[in-house]
Amino acid sequence: MSKYHPETEAIRTQTQRTWENEHSTPLFLTSSFVFDNAEDMRAAFAEENDHNIYSRFSNPTVDEFAHKVALLEEAEAGLATATGMAAVFGTFMTFLQSGDHILSSGSVFGSTHTILTKYMHRWKIDFSYFDINKPDTIESFIRPNTKMIFVETPSNPGLDIIDLEMLGKLAKKHHALFVVDNCFATPVLQKPVHYGADLIIHSATKWMDGQGRVVGGVIAGKKDLIREAYLFLRNTGPSMSPFNAWILSKSIETLALRMEKHCSNALQLAKALQKNKHLESVKYPFLESHPHYGIAKKQMTAGGGIVCFELKGGLERGRRFLDALQMLSRTSNLGDSRSIASHPSSTTHSKLTEEERQAVGITQGLIRISVGLEHIDDILQDIEQALEKSK
Repeated sequence: MSKYHPETEAIRTQTQRTWENEHSTPLFLTSSFVFDNAEDMRAAFAEENDHNIYSRFSNPTVDEFAHKVALLEEAEAGLATATGMAAVFGTFMTFLQSGDHILSSGSVFGSTHTILTKYMHRWKIDFSYFDINKPDTIESFIRPNTKMIFVETPSNPGLDIIDLEMLGKLAKKHHALFVVDNCFATPVLQKPVHYGADLIIHSATKWMDGQGRVVGGVIAGKKDLIREAYLFLRNTGPSMSPFNAWILSKSIETLALRMEKHCSNALQLAKALQKNKHLESVKYPFLESHPHYGIAKKQMTAGGGIVCFELKGGLERGRRFLDALQMLSRTSNLGDSRSIASHPSSTTHSKLTEEERQAVGITQGLIRISVGLEHIDDILQDIEQALEKSK
């Protein structure tokens, strides 16, 4: 066991220094690696040594990033992927096969929903959705062939929370893999491995990068499971580029500091908006009005950087609100240093039917704010003026 805290480990851990004795970690921007002799090369392909072969298989810069995330998650190992969705799909395809069943929360990211509903049947993999707000019903959805339980908490975009400890025990009881998308919380605020998670998934594009520069994904978890995922992914190709890994590895070093400010701004914003006459409701995990406030306080150290609110006026009011913003960005990303506003019903979750959106709380007037690092007064002022103009 390390004598340092996880965030310290993530900052101080880096690729072994080269002969140049650099302080900042180097970027290994190469497609392949050379060998001293034929025997060394043969042994590498036979996996008798840990020599790098090809950057689709492994790369020191990429490995450094994945290792840092594993340290933050307090997991045994990590594996980087090209995008967050590559991490999701790669996890599904590594551990599921024809005839299997995956049980997922209905409150998932739009692209994850599309994979489950549109593509998994091609491999005769079945799925069921459970209602994250009805935890007592979850076990009734488990079948003899349920091989995986998958959940996002907090969910995107509705900020629903589920008790990870309860779900972890349920997965263990039924011998199913427990997989948690921890993107919204980040390993700084929540460590699913403490509650029985076998694998943790992130879109590193979001808070881990934190400045909207590169895309990437990462899987962390038990060493034997990461090994299985690695064998699948190195042959199917969704590898992270060394440049993106280098950016992300450096960003990890400021993640804890940035999340402290994101969370502080988000909580202040949520509290201020509770009094706004143009809103039906405000949702944030660390507001006492959140229906899962107690669970959030149990398993998270802070509420995260996302605030959602329900506009009076529905779909058209939502569009007018976005158009009235003067400072906040209108983009599909989140987790940026700059605050972002989006309207999930017409964008990220537009592929869902209206019935499906309503089932997971994505109403026509729902607005998702990714709270940035600007001064909180400026963020609040822009949102308030846009609410007034859009009435």
